[in-house]
Amino acid sequence: MAAPSVAFDVGPLQGRRTGIGGAVEALRHGLQSSPDVELMPYITSFRGRPAAGVRRLPVPAAVAHRLWSVADWPRADRWIRGASVIHGTNYVVPPSRLPRLVSVYDCWFLRNRDDANADVVRSGGVLARALRSGAVAHASSAATADAIRELFPQAEVRTIALGAIELPSPPASCPIPELQDVPFIVSISTLERRKNIPALVAAFGAIAPAHGDLRLVIAGARGDDAAAVDAAIDALSTEAEGRVLMTGYVDDGVRAWLLHHAVGLCYPSLDEGFGFPLLDAMQAGTPIVATRAGSIPEVTGDAAVLVDVGDADGLAAAIELVVSDAATRARLIDAGTARLQRYTWERTVSEMTAVYVELAGSAG
Repeated sequence: MAAPSVAFDVGPLQGRRTGIGGAVEALRHGLQSSPDVELMPYITSFRGRPAAGVRRLPVPAAVAHRLWSVADWPRADRWIRGASVIHGTNYVVPPSRLPRLVSVYDCWFLRNRDDANADVVRSGGVLARALRSGAVAHASSAATADAIRELFPQAEVRTIALGAIELPSPPASCPIPELQDVPFIVSISTLERRKNIPALVAAFGAIAPAHGDLRLVIAGARGDDAAAVDAAIDALSTEAEGRVLMTGYVDDGVRAWLLHHAVGLCYPSLDEGFGFPLLDAMQAGTPIVATRAGSIPEVTGDAAVLVDVGDADGLAAAIELVVSDAATRARLIDAGTARLQRYTWERTVSEMTAVYVELAGSAG
């Protein structure tokens, strides 16, 4: 059988790069190096000029999503002639008579529509219609696969874990003067409700009196939970409040520096579909404190101190343990280094290629 020709959505590579964008770029790079797949990159976005060799479906994404959430039109077939499979890499795959695969990274927004913006809700509508009309879901974790099956019992699901996105080398000098030679714990995520940052702020407040020089760094763009994070910081004692640093969005170099120099990464999510910051921390040799939510236990294994969602005292105690116990930190770092070996893009590419071949064969 000839190598399948895969229409591959590179839309996540447009604009500011997110974790999904990094994953799509790594997957694309691996697939392009494989003799077993022929990629046909496409976008629906009208932001900017498509890169050489990228097809643009001539319907703006906002319009397309409105149509595709209620109808199987316009089909993509006329614009991607020669493809044997379509892979929508970011929750959305267009209607087509071809076999379709759609990547789903988490299901939080499907269960919490009130916390999602209109564009995201509309994408969920497109996803739901695609799965109900025969598209196969690619889940990035077993937890996400379970969630998809719960929400869409008729859906076919393939679980393929992603790889670690390579963490760049950190800058040699401290990029944030306030953190020069100061111990700190760090959170790296957009300030959205799912990330549960107010619980982390409260936990920091509980241990702050015992650690007079420890700081909490909250790195990430403001999102739908920013006001709640601000309120949690305001509720701290004046002394503890002065040791919380909100950096806003940080670039890859600053993120790498933070992870390499932090005492620990704190990741108290309410739900998680995969969790790239967890793998980032393992690459940097940074201990992890996190919740038993969604994919987190699956990804971290024994490379994190895990607590139940909602256990405020447990979260504070876990942070205290990582801050105070050198043996625990060393154990977590060693476990993280070993755990990383499971998350390679070579494995992801191999397993994804097998799904493409399967789907292409099912159309024959």
